[in-house]
Amino acid sequence: MATRVIGLAGRPGCGKSAVARELADRPGVEAIDLDRVAWETYVPGTPTYDRLVLRFGCEILSDDGRIDRGKLANLALSNPTAQRELEAIVHPAVNERMDGFMQAAERRGARILLVEGALLASSPYVDRSIFDAVFWLEASDETRRNRLRSDAREEHADRMDAVGPDATTIVIDAEGTVFEVAERVWRSIDERA
Repeated sequence: MATRVIGLAGRPGCGKSAVARELADRPGVEAIDLDRVAWETYVPGTPTYDRLVLRFGCEILSDDGRIDRGKLANLALSNPTAQRELEAIVHPAVNERMDGFMQAAERRGARILLVEGALLASSPYVDRSIFDAVFWLEASDETRRNRLRSDAREEHADRMDAVGPDATTIVIDAEGTVFEVAERVWRSIDERA
């Protein structure tokens, strides 16, 4: 049986990471965080690193020469054009890495590979053809802010305000506990089996 690839998307604080971790505890389910994959694509010496420094300048670098994710986010996410340019540089590199993750999950016998990433449902640079389904976790601004506050990340609450699901994305109610949201996602995965 082929591994099914399921995307989890949504605004910061919607519960993507927590739901992915909850579901990855089930037999045959694995999860990857596309943010971490993206970070790996722009370590020094990679073509993505060079392109980001060329586009956004040396002010995105930390003292050790690595790209400072906070500086890059502040610069790129404050401007829609800059955000699109960031996505155009990073997302194709992430797409290239995805094939390897999918093959490895298949070799390990995973039934489901959960791919968690905020922009899966909205970036034109994400290869949506690799997904069997993409779920958008939708939570109220109050819920998202409370979750982010508890993780000391409340400054992320207003990122992606203009981003939402597209017509092919399945919206899941992300209100409630992690377990409740994970169960909603799991039922939706089963319905599409």
